[in-house]
Amino acid sequence: MTDNAYRLILASASPARRALLKGAGIDPEIIVSGVDESVVEADDAYTTSLALARMKARTVAADLPADPGALVLGCDSVLAFEGEVLGKPADAEEAAARWMAMRGKSGVLHTGHHLTGLVSGRQAEAVGTTTVYFADVSDEEIAAYVASGEPLQVAGAFTLDGRGGAFVERIEGDPGNVIGLSLPLLRRLLAEMDVPITALWRH
Repeated sequence: MTDNAYRLILASASPARRALLKGAGIDPEIIVSGVDESVVEADDAYTTSLALARMKARTVAADLPADPGALVLGCDSVLAFEGEVLGKPADAEEAAARWMAMRGKSGVLHTGHHLTGLVSGRQAEAVGTTTVYFADVSDEEIAAYVASGEPLQVAGAFTLDGRGGAFVERIEGDPGNVIGLSLPLLRRLLAEMDVPITALWRH
């Protein structure tokens, strides 16, 4: 724990999001929301990502004791690819089929961010959007990647900060957003709630 006036509670089990925050000098408390993501049905990835982020943050906030310095952050990433909304693949077969379709093409990764002040009730939210260009990977590379298990754990069936990073040629936008959390976007949301991001830095 820090002796800061503010504490950030991350409503996510994602180790990548936690690592991004820690790398930026913020030690978040982790409380997994446990929300059923399948209950959100939206026609586009942008709306889906924000609805899920909002649900995660509000679910965790509702169960916490009052603390005026507590801020709950919910995030959710969804890939928009050729008119489809892609979260985590259901199984290895689906992950492989996605990569067969995505290779050599591009998709748009949307990450919803929702911030709730526990006592103030103030809220701020936005979606980070990054275009991802996939390498024209071989069948053998896809099979090996799916066999590693990594694509089964993440939205869009790829990572930027893991083995999948070798299969992404380039991106347009914030790389952190692809990993799961945009630090510049978080800074702006905090500012909307009159909290400087520096107030969350560990001492």
